[in-house]
Amino acid sequence: MKSITRAMLIACLVLPVIACGKKEEPQQVEAAPVAVPTTEDKTAWNAYLNDVAGRHMEGVNNSPYVYLVPPPVAPAADAPPADAAATTADGDPTMSTPVDGAYERLLEKAEQDVARGITRGNLLIFAGLDSARTADLVVASFAKVGAGTMNGVRVLFIGSAADSERVKAVVEPTGSEYVFIDNAA
Repeated sequence: MKSITRAMLIACLVLPVIACGKKEEPQQVEAAPVAVPTTEDKTAWNAYLNDVAGRHMEGVNNSPYVYLVPPPVAPAADAPPADAAATTADGDPTMSTPVDGAYERLLEKAEQDVARGITRGNLLIFAGLDSARTADLVVASFAKVGAGTMNGVRVLFIGSAADSERVKAVVEPTGSEYVFIDNAA
């Protein structure tokens, strides 16, 4: 009888511990998408691009190529008007528009990356505050890419619907999957 009582006492003590050991399956709650930045704030753009990349990584094996297109450089306040032909002391005309080195370097990098060849399972993201300028960069980057040479690559263009069609026209012939994300949303 003592052994039955002990077994019952042990069962009463062990059963609640076993029952508490069961873990409920946590519910998957999808985080709300990060809003498209409306300023040049790099921190906001990085948070947004990380969120977008995370939502489009299915089937992607590598870190994405991200091209954040800088806004145009504003002319200096003391610069002559664009239509005024300025000359240097030796008579050479100077540039009436400011040099946009950041854009030129990004364009060169994008052209080199795409020309070198992007392999299957990669993601390219093109974004920027100025949709037309971003579209210009994509069009220039893909200008020399052969048809069907980028099968299995996903290209995201974040911009306005007005620019989407011209980007799509140069991306799709390469065999890439084209994804448009409207930055007005």
